[in-house]
Amino acid sequence: MEITLITGGARSGKSSTAENLLREQTVPVLYVATYLREGSDEEMEQRIARHQERRPGEWETVENRLDLSKIAAELSGKILLVDCLTVWLGGCMMKGWSDDRILSEIDQTLDTLRAHKARAILVSNEVGLGIVPGDPDSRRFRDLNGWINQRVAARADRVIWTVAGIPVTIKGMAE
Repeated sequence: MEITLITGGARSGKSSTAENLLREQTVPVLYVATYLREGSDEEMEQRIARHQERRPGEWETVENRLDLSKIAAELSGKILLVDCLTVWLGGCMMKGWSDDRILSEIDQTLDTLRAHKARAILVSNEVGLGIVPGDPDSRRFRDLNGWINQRVAARADRVIWTVAGIPVTIKGMAE
């Protein structure tokens, strides 16, 4: 059982790092694509297509769900890859979830993963390195993303920071 958080900036190589950690696995992978596709635009659909093409065909994919704790409870022997928590957060906010509900869902997901002794890789952007956003919604998003990352990192066995495509282990054992 191991929970790994992979974080870093936009286009830092987080998703590729996560996928590469799982390519040699013999255990089935459950890939949770967190973007809610309702109202998607052409550019985002192209991004989704690139992610889909990169994924091995035998990986099972779950889309359009925000109930990560229920997904974790349904794993049954699979390795969970969630890509990514930052996009998941945007979906939760779009659906009107409260801060408490969002943070509770993260805590419940981590509790479920531990209880089921599951292996999971959770990908998340680090958005707190820039300027303070100028509007309340953006500040809320930035703050929640930071709190989510802190909660996951505190309970993760391993945390990997990606910089310019280079994974750097900052907690736990390097592979």
